Amino acid sequence: MSQERDFDEFYLGSVRKVTAQLVALLGDQGEAEDAVQEAYARAWQRWGAVSRMDDPVAWVRVVAYRIKVSSWRATVRRAVAHKRHGPPPDVPDVSPDSVALVAALRRIPEAQRRAIVLYHLAGLTVEQVAAEVGAPTGTVKARLSRGRAALAQLLGESGEPTGPTEPTEGMRGEHSYA
Repeated sequence: MSQERDFDEFYLGSVRKVTAQLVALLGDQGEAEDAVQEAYARAWQRWGAVSRMDDPVAWVRVVAYRIKVSSWRATVRRAVAHKRHGPPPDVPDVSPDSVALVAALRRIPEAQRRAIVLYHLAGLTVEQVAAEVGAPTGTVKARLSRGRAALAQLLGESGEPTGPTEPTEGMRGEHSYA
């Protein structure tokens, strides 16, 4: 039997039972389902070893429970930090230009959006963007150029300002993209 088919049978034959058990342990259907799905994903990644265990279902159940416990611990740590340090400082209101920009960014292809955000907002160089996204620098330059053109059109169509003519703080303007 193939490894995929073997895992599929294991999953289909046990997921409802494990989920019901986790719901009983955690007291929350959504949290249980999330933890169980993550545990099965981890089981699949290690299926060669997990499938040879005496009780693979127990392994999944323990992993799912530990996932949830880790999540609870992180929540407690955040609450303690919040109590110790207080709420974060007030965040200034988001400008209408920022809202328009984010809305326009959502409408361009993901690769262009990622290049623009990494370059203009994160302040990375073209070479750093290329390394992070795993693309040649020429491809990144093309994505930046096409993305800027698409944003200009989208922002122009919406009637919103197309942004300042000079780069704002945090935006890079010193590079050529030819």
